[in-house]
Amino acid sequence: MEKVILKSTAEKGRGLYAAELIPEGGTIFEEQPLVSCQYSWNAAYGYLACEYCLRPLETAERNAQRLANDPCIMLPRTECCPVEANLANHTKCERCGALYCSADCLQEAANRYHTAVCLGSKAHNEQHPVNALVEFWKKMHYPPETCGIMLFVKIVGMFRQAADPQALQAELQDFVHKSVNEDLLIFHKMLGEKFTQQIEQLYELFCKAFQVESDERLSWLTPEGFKSLVALVGTNGQGIGTSSFGDWVKNATACEMSDQERQAVDQLIDDLYAKMDDVVGSFLNNEGSALYARQSKINHSCAPNAETVFPKSNHMLALRATRDIQPGEEICISYLDECNLQRSRHSRQKTLKDYYLFICQCEKCESQINDPDETSEEEEDEDDDDMEESD
Repeated sequence: MEKVILKSTAEKGRGLYAAELIPEGGTIFEEQPLVSCQYSWNAAYGYLACEYCLRPLETAERNAQRLANDPCIMLPRTECCPVEANLANHTKCERCGALYCSADCLQEAANRYHTAVCLGSKAHNEQHPVNALVEFWKKMHYPPETCGIMLFVKIVGMFRQAADPQALQAELQDFVHKSVNEDLLIFHKMLGEKFTQQIEQLYELFCKAFQVESDERLSWLTPEGFKSLVALVGTNGQGIGTSSFGDWVKNATACEMSDQERQAVDQLIDDLYAKMDDVVGSFLNNEGSALYARQSKINHSCAPNAETVFPKSNHMLALRATRDIQPGEEICISYLDECNLQRSRHSRQKTLKDYYLFICQCEKCESQINDPDETSEEEEDEDDDDMEESD
């Protein structure tokens, strides 16, 4: 029996609601994405990941060595690392060399999109139109990334290989919940003002990379159709973060060991995170984004009762209850990160209105409706900078 049902209301539009009591910590549902990809800058910095499911392909030890810039790091309890040490045990596309964590992932990618967009021997040719497209994207979208250009590439491959392209188009259209102009406005805000001018150049590079005009299956990919796709992906893309070192930490922490070994392992973990912070800061994880049909229909609350997690260290998403959810209660996640979620009502509402075009009326916002309109010092500084630039 499904734990959730989809309903529409006049106030919030589509949303997911509990069909039964869901206890705190319970998994509400798991979901495979329609498509996923690693971020371009993430790949450029050497984060090895399965091209299909984003599972990390470097061991926890190698991950720690690279992130801390210390090749001498050795991790105990190697059995706690879920990634095989020998890259030869991984599978790759014989034509382009794309790496996969298993033969199953390689086959899934080939069946869904990769056969149509594989670059073959030209995979490392910087002048190839697809590679030129990726480089242009990287120049217009520096880290931290919020979307991946390869999502667009893979969607093109899916259309070229789809047995029923119209069914695929309907599946994508099901993500749309705002107008194209509204979604583009949100995406422009996320990527910055320069994106408004660059989207036309991006479309030209896309057409060149895939000979759009000569492909009947891509006849929908007109300039307006491309903007619709960009809006859809930009506003529905769910970030994914996985880490082989993080998995090792979790597994090692759960191991039974003597007090002496526990103290040594805990100290090592603290020291390694401190080193990583000095070298890469918060850029710790293998990161990417994906489109999830069901997850995309979950509304926001500043007092969420659920969160998205990736328990299998790949693109499989799980929605988990953060407290007991009663039958008939709406299931909500937070669109804001933890830092912004703790800010004042005024700050939260300003961010949600600017980036998501709605005024939040969740229980937390309603309970704080009489709070003064205070913003943080950082936000006041940003407002002052904006005023100086406008002058």
